[in-house]
This record gives sequence, C-alpha cells and structure tokens, in this order.
Amino acid sequence: MWNLVFLQLLLEENGGKVINLGACTPDELVMSECLRIRPDALVISTVNGHGHIDGLRLIRRIRGHAVLASMKVVIGGKLGVHGSRQAGSRAELVANGFDAVFEADADLDRFLDCLGLGTPAPQRVASTEIRST
Repeated sequence: MWNLVFLQLLLEENGGKVINLGACTPDELVMSECLRIRPDALVISTVNGHGHIDGLRLIRRIRGHAVLASMKVVIGGKLGVHGSRQAGSRAELVANGFDAVFEADADLDRFLDCLGLGTPAPQRVASTEIRST
C-alpha cells in the first residue's frame, strides 16, 4: 500500500489534495516544501526498510522547527529491514513526534481516518438499454 502512486491515488480518491515530492526526497526539500505549502499533514511513505532511521532524522528536524512543529506527520510502510519484528521502532517513532505510525500491512480505513479523510462514495454505474420497436 505504501507505493507512492497507489498512496497518492488513495488519498485523492478520498478527498485529499496531494503534492507528491517523489522517492528518496532529501530532508531539506521536505522541510522547504512544507514551509512553502503549509500542508494539513505530511505523509511519509517508506518501502526500502529505512523508514525507522530516515523517519527519526526527519521528525526530529520537523518538531525542532518553530513553524512546522505542530504539523500532523505520519509515516508508514516498511519501517525496518526486519519488518514488524522491530517492535520498539514504532514506539520510538511516536515518542519522537510522529502522530501515527503504520506498518506495511496497515488497515486503509485507519490510515484515512487518521488524516480526516472519509471512505470514497460508491461509484454508480448506469446502463441504458434501448429497445427497438
């Protein structure tokens, strides 16, 4: 679920406006874009197993910045190279300032609820039949 394209589509389909900064975005660019845009929330997606290390570094910078300190920040995906076996990593990420931490197999509804986004309206399919007389 933490693939950037899938995540962007999921958020947009549920009413979110997404600015995708791409993969392996440097901390400086994340910080400068958050200062420029002032988003309601920052979602960090990690698929390479470095989420715990990279996430700690970034959240400490964000929480240490006067303007960005109160911004909602969540992280999800593959947080470590050993998967969810690193049980302490979630607690450490929250203790350092993440508002929520989602494992790779997290429930989508919980994730959307955390961001204040609802489930998408069901799509209606209309079919029309024309009878010949």
